[in-house]
Amino acid sequence: MHVTWKLAEGREIKAEVKDGLNLMEAAVANNVPHVIGECGGSLSCATCHVYVDEAWIAKVGTPDRFEDGMLDVAEAERRASSRLSCQIKAGPALDGLVLWVPEP
Repeated sequence: MHVTWKLAEGREIKAEVKDGLNLMEAAVANNVPHVIGECGGSLSCATCHVYVDEAWIAKVGTPDRFEDGMLDVAEAERRASSRLSCQIKAGPALDGLVLWVPEP
């Protein structure tokens, strides 16, 4: 599947991501700035916080209660579209996904 990360300064990073890979791992592999994943995807750091593009919110879904709690401690402003990218898995239904990367 294809994913686009949009950065605050206007630059875009596009990548092909294997099905089943979480999007924090994909961002780190593609050198997306400000997506760090300090905890390695164990849902304990919020350093992979992204904003899901408005057109994709329904397909990506909402955070569970653990992710919801972690989003409260994310460094960047929390929005209705906030997700931890370690909790979003690549798959055919998300082909073309657009994620906005907040600046810390």
